[in-house]
Amino acid sequence: MTDSLTGELWRGIADIYDAILAHPFLTGLTDGTLPHEAFAYYVMQDALFLQQYANALAAVGSRAPDPAGTEMFARHAADAIAVERELHGTLLTDLGVDPAAAAAATPAPANLAYTSYLLATARGGSYAEGVGALLPCYWIYWEVGRELVLRGSPDPRYQRWIDLYGGEEFGAVVRDVLAVTDKLGPGLAPAERALVHRHFQTTSRYEWMFWDMGYRMETWPV
Repeated sequence: MTDSLTGELWRGIADIYDAILAHPFLTGLTDGTLPHEAFAYYVMQDALFLQQYANALAAVGSRAPDPAGTEMFARHAADAIAVERELHGTLLTDLGVDPAAAAAATPAPANLAYTSYLLATARGGSYAEGVGALLPCYWIYWEVGRELVLRGSPDPRYQRWIDLYGGEEFGAVVRDVLAVTDKLGPGLAPAERALVHRHFQTTSRYEWMFWDMGYRMETWPV
């Protein structure tokens, strides 16, 4: 029996995922030591990210080979905007962030690089390449969420974030995308399969960079 495409992909980022779990942003969520300013900065950047992620989801959905794929990614694009408005709005209020400051935020370097890569791949690559590039944001967040749920957090604001991504509702969404990815596997020629691996690995690295950006409250150098 041949291995699933998702199994191949995950094995290819084992070291990246280990580095993500060990990052002080995530360990700080569970032990409560992450500064609130860093978390607020991350949430503001994530709101900006989700706006562009929704655009990438819609672009990939428009290239799906079947109506079910188009509908799924379109629905996920709408859901990404809903999360940005609801969860982030509540979290930023609880963290004491001025709405005007949140509205005036601009993408940090890592954020802009990540979303630019996603959009370029979603619009310029094949459907399978787009799925491969989008998948880490789904899958890694779910795996991280499930791990952090086991650890918990003494800060209710951090716990709310953990519960969202470690919960069954989000897990069901991720499983749908994993199933779509695995269906693509048998039809991929070696060259396209290699590209899917490359995009998956690259955006997995961007996931690490995004949490690192939040921890450092990254700014432009000039």
